[in-house]
Amino acid sequence: MAEMLRIENIHKTFNAGTINEKVALAGVNLILEEGDFVTVIGGNGAGKSTTLNAVAGVWPVDSGKIYIGGDDVTSLSEYKRAKYLGRVFQDPMTGTAATMSILENMAIAARRGQKRGLSWGVTKAEQETYRELLATLDLGLEDRLTSKVGLLSGGQRQAITLLMASIQKPKLLLLDEHTAALDPKTAAKVLALSDRIIADNHLTAMMVTHNMKDAIAHGNRLIMMHEGKVILNISGEEKKRLTVEDLLHQFEKVSGEQFASDKALLS
Repeated sequence: MAEMLRIENIHKTFNAGTINEKVALAGVNLILEEGDFVTVIGGNGAGKSTTLNAVAGVWPVDSGKIYIGGDDVTSLSEYKRAKYLGRVFQDPMTGTAATMSILENMAIAARRGQKRGLSWGVTKAEQETYRELLATLDLGLEDRLTSKVGLLSGGQRQAITLLMASIQKPKLLLLDEHTAALDPKTAAKVLALSDRIIADNHLTAMMVTHNMKDAIAHGNRLIMMHEGKVILNISGEEKKRLTVEDLLHQFEKVSGEQFASDKALLS
């Protein structure tokens, strides 16, 4: 299988040399094969979202290398990496343009990375394609193409953002605590939808979550981070048999301390 993501020994320190110095990543190494769906768990400050931001190019890493689909993207800016990535954020307001319609948001996502001329418009064929895609969400949004996205619920917006993030079949889909702002019932729906979109499109994905049960239930691999490093990497049958208690025990064994995130345990 082809490698879709390779992270080689990346380091990142914020506010270096000041009283607020924070080592965020301390030599992260990770390889994702094509079709891998990896969940990323860890306490606050473990380096989960920092790793996703490093992959997305939100800021440069201090050292190390990042490859997406075999291409060295380490020195590429965030907007130049966009062609490789789909991304869904924690805040449902972030991934869409609130004042534009569902149709316009879908069209923008479908055209990402293409040159746009003065004749920009949405064809009948495109409308039908977006309608069919929206129908797969089972939320009735295919009949609301002209509705402003800002009028939708958080769950509806995240569902649309998932479609938009996957419409161009990116090499890598990044889900950054994308259900954290949703109520439990809506979160479960969005997670089920995420599973389906990733499987149907054979996408490679990384999902950061605070919820241990979600990290165990979704994906084919689980990594746990602590103090800016990957300390556990579990896959296959071992992951299928995993329980929250197992995960806590393994964390304590590897790190030598107790897992201290109530949010992860109580979610």
